[in-house]
Amino acid sequence: MINGYLRNERYNETLRLFRMMGSSNLKIDSYTCHLALKACIGLSDYEMGMKVVKVAVDKEMEREKILGSAIISFLVKFDKVDNARSLFDRMTERDVVCWNSIIGGYVQASQIREAFDMFFRMCNSGIIPSPITMVSLIQACIKSGNLELGKCVHSCTIGLGMRNDILVLTSLVNMYSNMGEIVSAQWLFETMPTRNLVSWNAMISGYVQNGFVLESFALFNRLLRSGGGFDSRTMVSLIQGCSRIADLHNGKILHGCVFRRGFELNPILSTALVDLYSKCGTLKQATFVFEKMEKRNVITWTAMLVGLAQNGHAEEALKKFCQMQVEGVVGNSVTLVSLVHSCAHLGCLRKGRSVHAHLIRRGYAFDVVNRTSLIDMYAKCGKINSAELIFNKGSVCQDVIIWNSMITAYGIHGLGKQAVGIYKRMVEEGTEPNETSFLSLLTACSHSGLVEDGIGLFHSMTKDHKIKPTEKHYASIVDLLSRAGRFQEAEALIKEIPFEPGSSILEALLSGCRTHKNIELGIKTADRLLCLDSMNPGIYVVLSNIYAQARRWDAVNHVRSLMRTQGLKKTPGYSSIEVENQVYTFFAGDDSHPNWAEIYQYLENLRLEVEASGYVPCTSCVLRDVDEPMKIKLLWGHSERLAMAFGLLSTPAGSPIRITKNLRVCVDCHNVTKHISKIVRRELIVRDANRFHHFVDGNCSCKDYW
Repeated sequence: MINGYLRNERYNETLRLFRMMGSSNLKIDSYTCHLALKACIGLSDYEMGMKVVKVAVDKEMEREKILGSAIISFLVKFDKVDNARSLFDRMTERDVVCWNSIIGGYVQASQIREAFDMFFRMCNSGIIPSPITMVSLIQACIKSGNLELGKCVHSCTIGLGMRNDILVLTSLVNMYSNMGEIVSAQWLFETMPTRNLVSWNAMISGYVQNGFVLESFALFNRLLRSGGGFDSRTMVSLIQGCSRIADLHNGKILHGCVFRRGFELNPILSTALVDLYSKCGTLKQATFVFEKMEKRNVITWTAMLVGLAQNGHAEEALKKFCQMQVEGVVGNSVTLVSLVHSCAHLGCLRKGRSVHAHLIRRGYAFDVVNRTSLIDMYAKCGKINSAELIFNKGSVCQDVIIWNSMITAYGIHGLGKQAVGIYKRMVEEGTEPNETSFLSLLTACSHSGLVEDGIGLFHSMTKDHKIKPTEKHYASIVDLLSRAGRFQEAEALIKEIPFEPGSSILEALLSGCRTHKNIELGIKTADRLLCLDSMNPGIYVVLSNIYAQARRWDAVNHVRSLMRTQGLKKTPGYSSIEVENQVYTFFAGDDSHPNWAEIYQYLENLRLEVEASGYVPCTSCVLRDVDEPMKIKLLWGHSERLAMAFGLLSTPAGSPIRITKNLRVCVDCHNVTKHISKIVRRELIVRDANRFHHFVDGNCSCKDYW
């Protein structure tokens, strides 16, 4: 009866009968214990399993061959490999199953050397390895990433007469795929005398892992034409392939196939679908699949959180994390890093600190990737000192990514000299800079007006580090020169570029033309840009702004008419602020906030105070053909002023205000914020699309260069 329940996976009934035998004083032998342990493994019930082991030890049956193997398998299942080894060494008789159990245990525990040591001992003791033995060793090679060792194991399987064993061959296909040797995996698959669905799945998965998505679909079609079936694992691999190339069309077909075949939406399959829809930007479908799941593990939650964060729904990602905690799911490192990125995007310092605390409690905080994310988060939340503390914590790191993150952090705060200093320190300490290092450095120099330093670094990149400049590097150096008004040098550099200049290079030049009101060059550059990318609304907006600064309203209207004809819209400006652990977003002229009347009254009072302190509105920032009073009214409705007024009303006196704006701050908002910082005696921190502005006592950290 016990065996019957076990074979039908009715594990609770199996153990109930086992306990009844004990209470009825019936003899329990090694075979009974063996069956009971299998049920405990099926239920992942460690406590009950140890009770069965105690029965075996009390009756001195644990060293018997069959039961001993079962106990070893049970202990290994629960990562008790040292206890398993202790029992193994005490056993007087060991068959191949015992050896396989202990070798598999070491592989599971990633103790690769010990696994191979036991394999050699097994061979020396006269036991012939089985296919299960070799599969365990192949898994060890995958875990170690040692291709040469894997080839040796492959040779060994041939020497043992397993060249046609389907289990071994499938494992080898998986091994070569995991190690990027897709040609070897393909050759093995094609030469297999027989294949089962596991073999097909291994090859399909191998293609996807190595980026050969079209080949994976071709193989799937072969499987169908051969009359073979498929399962949920096949679907998972193919859906993951669609995610890699953002193929929404085929992804939906596969989702329909899953539905029609009646496959259970298990966590792995559901997670693949959530990831697919997230990568394709269709969050509605991703959320639908996620909400329909009965059981959601940490991987599924992480896929949903990452999808929200990557698609610009950072605030929703933070809300989902709170729901995840309520449901008792503990986040892993990937979960928390995605939240750090969300906090960085929104500029949510309090929530960012909370996630940082989670990382510390879980022991993830000192990992290089996590430290890099935290540096980025603190920098984007305006806390450059905290970013420095994270960077300097621990020993010197040779990973170039963490150095790059600190260079970028200094750059967005306009601390170009510190960014260059970090670069020099990085080189002195033996870390070789890469393309990203120089891109961050050139951007930092551009935001700080360090023109000569930037030019020197640009030449050093090729001369000293043999790094060939990409389009992004050229765009950065053109931006550096254009911001400084050195248009002749910028144009000369563009002519020297060894490839046709792309949109990013010309956009950098156009932005400089707007800043310095170089109308003639701006119009010429905009014309070139529109030939390259006529559907980019940003080009039309900048061109319209250039015409507006020149008071050429007919040309402004013509450009705006072109935009309407093309169906293009200007990106609306908005500003966000975190107050009492909640993010509030304001648009220009916004009256949707419940306290909007109080906000506008406060702004009116501020206007009177700043005008009394000497502020004069810069109405040239209003790029519309209206009278002066209307221009002033429009300026005071800008989103950052609304966010600032709300923050000043809602936070304690003396505390800093942190505002995040999606567009570049205008000249008048910059001027008025300097005056406001002096009147309210607070630090006002504004992060715009380009950089940070720290306003203190009437001055800005950018020194009016942005």
